[in-house]
Amino acid sequence: MSTDKGTKDNPWALKTAPGTAEYTMYKDESKDTPILVCTVGKTVLHYDWRAIEDLHQMLKQHGDWMELGAADELKEPKEGTVEAWGRSADNPMGGWYGLKKGFRGRFGMYLPPLMEELGLVELEHNAKNNRMRAK
Repeated sequence: MSTDKGTKDNPWALKTAPGTAEYTMYKDESKDTPILVCTVGKTVLHYDWRAIEDLHQMLKQHGDWMELGAADELKEPKEGTVEAWGRSADNPMGGWYGLKKGFRGRFGMYLPPLMEELGLVELEHNAKNNRMRAK
């Protein structure tokens, strides 16, 4: 993996786990706390950069496959999924890793392929009900 990958000028080019949608992500260090900028078409989502390490640690402790369970912000995620954890009061952030009101969901859709790209997880690529686990 190139060290200059994941910048605004050279973002990670990713696909959702089923391979049905393409998007880019990069680390924006211009904020007080670094963020992930995720661009899907014309939609831009922001996630706290700590999500990568925190999710990896949780998956290591979980020790097995975990369903992604991606859901929009206004939809209640399935219990026990990556999406539910990404907005739970019990995670290290104490709530949402998504930072833009109205666009805080889809944590379980956009973070897992990046983590696979970074070599942190194994990720399934089925038509639906995909899972991930820590390497």
